Amino acid sequence: MPVFTTRHRKFSAGILVSVVLLMFQGTHALYSENITKGEPQYEIIVAKNVMISMRDGVRMATDIYRPARGGEAEPGRFPTLLSRTPYGKNGSETAARFLAKHGYIVLIQDVRGRFESEGTFYIYVNEGQDGYDAVEWAAAQPWSNGDVGTFGGSYLAATQMSLAVEAPPHLKGMFVRVSSSNYWEDGAGSGGAFALLHNLTYAMNLASDSKEAQEYPPLGEALSEGAQRNLAQWIQAYPFYSNTSPLELIPTYQRWFQDWVDHSDFDEYWKQNGYTFELYYDRVPDIPTYFIGGWYDIFLRGTLNNFAGLAAKNKAGTKLMVGPWEHGVGSVQHGDVAFGSEAEVDLETERLHWFNHILKGEENGILDSPPARLFIMGGGNNGRTENGKLDHGGVWVEASAWPPPESTGREFYLHADGRLTLERPSDITEPTTYTFDPANPVPTIGGKVNSGAQLVPPAPFNQRCIAGKIFGCEDDLPLSARRDVIVFQTPPLEEDVLVLGPVSVKLWISSSAKDTDFTAKLIDVHPPSEDYPAGYDMLLADRIIRARYRNSLETAELMEPGKVYEITIDLLGIGNQFKAGHRIRVDISSSNFPFFDVNPNTGERLGHHTHTVKATNSIYHDSSRPSHIVLPILERTDITSEGHVAKPIEEVVSLLQ
Repeated sequence: MPVFTTRHRKFSAGILVSVVLLMFQGTHALYSENITKGEPQYEIIVAKNVMISMRDGVRMATDIYRPARGGEAEPGRFPTLLSRTPYGKNGSETAARFLAKHGYIVLIQDVRGRFESEGTFYIYVNEGQDGYDAVEWAAAQPWSNGDVGTFGGSYLAATQMSLAVEAPPHLKGMFVRVSSSNYWEDGAGSGGAFALLHNLTYAMNLASDSKEAQEYPPLGEALSEGAQRNLAQWIQAYPFYSNTSPLELIPTYQRWFQDWVDHSDFDEYWKQNGYTFELYYDRVPDIPTYFIGGWYDIFLRGTLNNFAGLAAKNKAGTKLMVGPWEHGVGSVQHGDVAFGSEAEVDLETERLHWFNHILKGEENGILDSPPARLFIMGGGNNGRTENGKLDHGGVWVEASAWPPPESTGREFYLHADGRLTLERPSDITEPTTYTFDPANPVPTIGGKVNSGAQLVPPAPFNQRCIAGKIFGCEDDLPLSARRDVIVFQTPPLEEDVLVLGPVSVKLWISSSAKDTDFTAKLIDVHPPSEDYPAGYDMLLADRIIRARYRNSLETAELMEPGKVYEITIDLLGIGNQFKAGHRIRVDISSSNFPFFDVNPNTGERLGHHTHTVKATNSIYHDSSRPSHIVLPILERTDITSEGHVAKPIEEVVSLLQ
């Protein structure tokens, strides 16, 4: 557990906050110095496309990597690692070779209906039973010692979670990167809105190397072209008639994409294993599981929920690491921002140490440290790095849980004059009102973008348009210049403020429409500098809620025009140091396109609307309807340099003293 001290300081507006930060330039080794990658122990041999039968007789193509010496398989039994993928087995070859050279049998398997595996691909729904069968087949082989672990990220994380829900007896541990916990909420959509950019690009990319496309290459080339050069046009053409979509020539893929569009409620379709895991945590066996994610990853919600859900019930050891990363985790820079050498993590070695401990019994200390390792962004010099990125910096801290019990939720209130303060509104004021025109949505600039990054910039990014380079931008103005982006911000901070934990925005709203959207962004406003004369509005977190789902994702309820409703936008979580001189800012609007589809404001069936209307939307911020953001303030912390292990209280020195 960290050691804590406290000092009290003020914002320039007289807001009291207690924050202590001991910055450092330390090693970014993850654990104790006695852990090393180690030299490979073996050569390897590979058996390609071994066909393994599932319970229904459909066979999965599997590459098997075995430790070897002198060109012959090493005799004896080894722990076994499994990774199941829709992207082609060759994409996992590097990881498989590395692990096999360190004494593991490694199986890389094409999922049902993809590449060399038999059957028909329907995204996610077959991975539980097929994964169970693959684990148990591997455990029964003469070269296996019966202990099976799994690894992989994104879809490969979903295959792990799916099979874990089925609880195969020989599953002994998992290493899960960027994982979903409820695909309708943290992949396919958010708050009831459809993640159009991700869903369409991802479906077209998968279809472009489908079996149908492999059998007739021009079809694959056309789909790939559509997902690249013509993506902007397809995005603007949405919603499609089912027989005129870019996927119509591959009916099996069009089927599940259309199912995603048609199931706008969180119904039984989304609740099945493969799409949702958070309903089935009680079925997951008590095995060591390591979750890796990023603050800017599309599956951040899933990473946090999966860790918290399993840590609450399992005793075998559940770990979490969240860095300043997008979907590709582990590097020092993302989007337009650099986070320093501390952000770089060797996940290949981390995975090896994890399995060496849980499957081989190696005493390397990987489970001795606190369960959660979290990156607090910030502390950089606000200038440009040599390669032109904003130097934002950051450090790692450890916590006993998620949410971190060391943080305290504080309510920052929205005021009619655009202020954001800890002072609750004390009078009656008129709401802030704006017009949301579906024909002119707010462009997506940064955020949890994965598929479709060629169209809009991903991850942290300055909230400023670049005409001709960012989809939807027709000028070079900041988004805050738009009349439909409502800005609330603190005065320049007199002292550093650390935020670490869940973030949510509670609004009282009304609309002239039966249905509309509300978006919220948390922004770190960097002051003007030599490198950034206009400052830099760094996006930290953003999400959306579709008003018809304000009470429940399961049941849509249209609004009564003009009636005031209370809504909550879950911004998931963040770790950031707002430096002195910076501002904390919240932007409220009603669109974020093309990341999310645009609400037509008509109340029609989603994905099938016939027209759009403008909506007059209002935000209330008075004494009886105090709209606010809840920020988890890390009021006491000791960040140290030696492996990030907390020092005794008497050794703690605060730079603020």
